[in-house]
Formats: sequence, C-alpha cells, structure tokens
Amino acid sequence: MYDSSSARTPARARAATAVLLGAALLAAGCSSGGGDGDQDPAARITQQPKSADPFWVNPDGSAARQVAAYVKDGRKTEAEQIRKIAEQPVGEWIGPENPEQEARGFTEAAEKSDRTALLVLYNIPHRDCGQYSQGGAADGNAYRGWIDGVARGIGDRPATVVLEPDAVLHLVDGCTPDEFHEERYDLLKNAIAKLKSLKNTKVYLDAGNAGWGHPDQIFEPLKWAGVEQADGFSVNVSNFYSTKDSVAYGRQLSAKVGGKHFVLDTSRNGNGPYAQGDPAERWCNPPGRALGETPTTKTADPLVDAYLWVKRPGESDGTCKGGPKAGQWWPAYALKLAEASHS
Repeated sequence: MYDSSSARTPARARAATAVLLGAALLAAGCSSGGGDGDQDPAARITQQPKSADPFWVNPDGSAARQVAAYVKDGRKTEAEQIRKIAEQPVGEWIGPENPEQEARGFTEAAEKSDRTALLVLYNIPHRDCGQYSQGGAADGNAYRGWIDGVARGIGDRPATVVLEPDAVLHLVDGCTPDEFHEERYDLLKNAIAKLKSLKNTKVYLDAGNAGWGHPDQIFEPLKWAGVEQADGFSVNVSNFYSTKDSVAYGRQLSAKVGGKHFVLDTSRNGNGPYAQGDPAERWCNPPGRALGETPTTKTADPLVDAYLWVKRPGESDGTCKGGPKAGQWWPAYALKLAEASHS
C-alpha cells in the first residue's frame, strides 16, 4: 500500500473532552487566551497576530496544558520549547458523538477571539482501512447526520474545514474495497455541498501527499468527490514531506482540477520525511522530525491559501516505535519536534 500516513486522531476517545472544553472556553472568556486568573503568567497562551495568522489558538489544548505543567514543575526550558506548539493554531478534530456541540464550542470560542476555527472532519465510514485509526460512522445515513450536526454547530461563524484525510486517496490506492467507492463519493460530495451552504465556511477536500503517487491518479476521483464545489484541497495531512515538494505536488494537481487553491500541513515537515526502517511504517512516529513552517495565510505561492498545522504536533500516530494510541498526547515526542525545529 502507498504511504498515506493514515494514523489519525481517535475521535471517539476525545469527543466528551472536546464538548467540555468548548463550554469551558466560553465560560472562561478566552479572547485573551490567558486561562483562569490563578494561572502563572509564564504559562499563559496568546493568539498570533490576525494579519498573518487568522486561525484560533486553543488556550487549553494538550500543548498548553503541558506548558503549564512544566512551568509548575520549574522546567522553564522545556516549557518554552512546548510553547512553540502551544501558541500556534492546530486542527480541532471533531468527534463522532457530539458533532454539533463540539463544532459550536470551537467556533464560538474562536469567534470570541476574533479568529477563525480550524476544524478537521474525519469520520467517513470504513476509514483508515483497518489500520491504527480504523472506524468512522456506522453507515452513510449516520455520516450524513453527523455532517448535518457539524453544520448546525458551525452556523454563520467563520470556519476552515479540512475534509476527510485520506478518504479519496484510499479509493485510489486500493486500500478501500470497491463496494464502498460509490457511496463514499456521494458522501463527500454531499458534505461539501452542506458545508459550503454555510455563510463563512471554507472547505478543503484532502488530496493525499507528495510521496504516495502522481496527481494523474487522483485528480478525477477528486472531481467525482466534488472538489470543484469546494474552496480547494489539502495536502500532506499528518505527513512529513517538505513544503517545497508539497507545493510542487499541489501545483501539479491544481492544474488538473481547474486551478483550485490548496492548503498544506506543515506541522511536522521541518526535516522532511523519514527514510529508514520499514517503508510501510516510516510515517508512524518517525524519529528525528521537526516542526515545520508556522501556520499562516502569507505563503510563498499564490495557489497556497495557508500553511496549517492540521495534525496536532505531539500527538501519536499510533502504537508504533513506543508511542501511545493514535491521537494521544506524547510529551517526549512533542519535545523532540520542538527542539529540532528551525525557529
């Protein structure tokens, strides 16, 4: 199988946490991003300047809590390293059980900070082909209901959505069985239409990465999935390919889908991809990686709408190389990513 970097966030395990988080953020009045009044000032998390980075920084994410823990323990050096992650906006992966509440909580908190929420929707039926992040909605009707819930939760508030990492790629690379293809195309097309009916929502359909194959193999499937109705597509989600290679891949693909713009995940691509060990698992918690370019809409290419941290740096890809379950916070790995960064 192609390298698809398919270990994602285990949404079910995080659903209840995210619901509570959304309520807590609103109750705290998070426009300052400073947390509660008893917090050590050294642990406070602030938003990035809106002019360069309009996306919302979650002041109570895993990295922010790790900064607070290190500060409390007097580990200032480690705290400042993890702050490199904590003070950047990262994708909020919506869980399967309370999509409306989660989407509302994140978008309301972002709006209070005068920012845009970055949401990742990863719940397509039969996702991840039985690998580390297998699962997804039980069937097509369940997925449609879930998308409807997300849309109700977003409402008219600003949101940028990365839609279904790997969903189209796995139709192309042989990972997803043929009997699910027609339904998946229909579900993706309907999801794009539903989300684009919202007043202030941008949608980017995932389109794989620079290392899996060639744009000729995926551009028609992207069209069948409705990319022409989306704002564009996303590349390199949860992967490690360099920004240069990812832009080249995206530009080739854009030329085949009507000049669509794209966003790319730079969360962990600072040192490029890992080239050792089992090729089938080079994407899974590879050592020696680094944070990439920080999120911004001021990119080096007019076709690239933003560099984003879609994958949350410091969260495991799966139970490989000593890591915890996919999506769980892994402080040691987060620290190494930050220490190796070039900023």
